[in-house]
Amino acid sequence: MLLTKTQLEKYAQVMLWALQTARRNGKVKPYDVVLLRTDVAAMPLAQEIYKELLDKRLQPVLRFMMPEEFAKNFYTAADKKQLAFIAPGEKEFQGGINGLIALRAPQDLTHLKKVDPSRIAQTAVAHKPLREILDMREQTGAFSWTLCNYPTEELAKRAGLSAKEYANQVARACFLNEKDPVKKWQEVTKQITEIGLWLSSLPIQTLHVESAHMDLEVLLGEKRKFIAGGGCNVPSFEIFTSPDWRGTKGVYFADLSSYRSGNYVKGVRLEFKKGRVVKSSAEQGGEFVRKMLAMDRGAAQIGEFSLTDRRFSKITKFMADILYDENFGGKYGNCHVAVGASYADTYTGPQKELTKALKQKLGFNDSSLHWDLINTENKRVTAKLANGTTVTIYEKGEFSY
Repeated sequence: MLLTKTQLEKYAQVMLWALQTARRNGKVKPYDVVLLRTDVAAMPLAQEIYKELLDKRLQPVLRFMMPEEFAKNFYTAADKKQLAFIAPGEKEFQGGINGLIALRAPQDLTHLKKVDPSRIAQTAVAHKPLREILDMREQTGAFSWTLCNYPTEELAKRAGLSAKEYANQVARACFLNEKDPVKKWQEVTKQITEIGLWLSSLPIQTLHVESAHMDLEVLLGEKRKFIAGGGCNVPSFEIFTSPDWRGTKGVYFADLSSYRSGNYVKGVRLEFKKGRVVKSSAEQGGEFVRKMLAMDRGAAQIGEFSLTDRRFSKITKFMADILYDENFGGKYGNCHVAVGASYADTYTGPQKELTKALKQKLGFNDSSLHWDLINTENKRVTAKLANGTTVTIYEKGEFSY
């Protein structure tokens, strides 16, 4: 095992804390049904979490994610009906669970590189109604979710690290070497939440991001707030919002590489006009990028804008995992945007009133895609306020709070 028994026990405690913290509109209650979905390689962590769930008097349901070879066979051989297939009872199951803990431990990050990306997109679009069931339950406080990474040899290799170095980065990022990692997470979350509240208090109209390869303007939109951490991802140091996609313009550049759906991309450049990507390119994987952006109408529009302060994140190396890379600290922190789906919890009003019609009216993006693209360059982020003045909110990797 790449993590010690003690680290695994602490990791399990952190994941239960994260599941509860992510339940923003309620509490995880005894005998809630929690789906524990895991890659096979993450079994050592899954066992510890399973025990924690039982100890907390929750009802764990164990499921395994599709192994890479199975996924390769599926996307290669399945016809259109098979690609869109939803198993009997799946909608009912999604409507009956109260929590999800997902453990990712990939054994191959490029297993789908020869598969037509449009086939992957067909399955994603067909399964969107399942995600919408969970989204609605999350908005009413009946459901919460969290996910994490379990270190593997494959992740380490793709990140250019030894397995030990990679595992050490995971342990540092998740505070697994702390005497009380949950207490540490509570402290950090409190600090970044204060910054999120500060940003939310500013009468921001637009955000302007400038770096060596980037000049992007984002319209914040009405009834928006910034969320800090929140438990959905472990680790999470980012402070994010879901802007009004219709006001996005300019150029965004992702200098960090990305592994997605068994494909590798590098140096993604997106040009936006009137809220949509009108031109995309990549140093590597450009065709995959184009097909992902064509997945559905909302795939070429942004659903998230995020910043991470280098003072909080202990992640200093490329990790070949978006979960970690979107929380990169390093020298200059990071900015990332997600093309695709927005987050309903960035709405300032009661979640239950945020209907599809209201989302559309306010410019919350809707898509089967949600793909975070990360920039770690030295950057300056300014906010134009309602009174016409401009203030710097982020520079040299730190918030101006």
